[in-house]
Amino acid sequence: MHNMSKTKVKSNYAPFPKPIALLGVMVEGKPNFMNVAWFNRAHMDPNLWMISLNKFHYTVKGIKENKTLSINLPSAELVKKLDYCGLVSGRDVDKSELFTIFYGDSKETPMIKECLVNVELSIDEIIEVKDQYLFVAKVQNIYANAEILTDGEMDLEKYHPILFIKANPEGFYYALGEQIGKAWHVGKALK
Repeated sequence: MHNMSKTKVKSNYAPFPKPIALLGVMVEGKPNFMNVAWFNRAHMDPNLWMISLNKFHYTVKGIKENKTLSINLPSAELVKKLDYCGLVSGRDVDKSELFTIFYGDSKETPMIKECLVNVELSIDEIIEVKDQYLFVAKVQNIYANAEILTDGEMDLEKYHPILFIKANPEGFYYALGEQIGKAWHVGKALK
C-alpha cells in the first residue's frame, strides 16, 4: 500500500504524461514543423482538437495565415528528430529537409511520411489566452501506416507513440508501455 500522506507541490508542476507530436504547417510557402505536447481531443462529434502554442512561435504565423495544420505522431525511432524540431526555429532552419513530406486533401497542410499517424486539421476557432493561442481545430482526415493496423484499426501493440513528461526543470520522453487493462471493463471486477 502506498503512503497516503500528501505534500503541496508547485502549482505549475505538470507530471502528467502527454503524447508529443510534430505539428506541420506552411509558413511563407514552405513546410515547417515544431514539436508540440500541449494538444488534446476536445470533442467527439464534430471531432475537434485543441492545440496551445505560445504566440512567439514561427509556426503560429502559418496557422493564422492558412487556417490549417497537421499533427504527426512519431514512433520512438524519431525521438532525435522530434527533439531537434523543438530546439531550432523554422525562422532559421529548414526542418522540412528532415522528413519525407506528403499532402492529403489540403495542399496547405504538410504531413510527415515517417510518422505512423497523421491528422489533417482545419482551424475552427482561435482563442487568445494571455501569451498563448488556443487553436480549436476540426479533424479533416486521419492517416495511418498499414503496418500498425489490425483489421483496419490502429493497434498500439504495433505502434509505440512518444510520451512527454515535464518534471521541473527538465522534460523527458518515454515510449508508451504495456497495456495494463481494458477501459470500461477492468473496473467491473469491483462491482
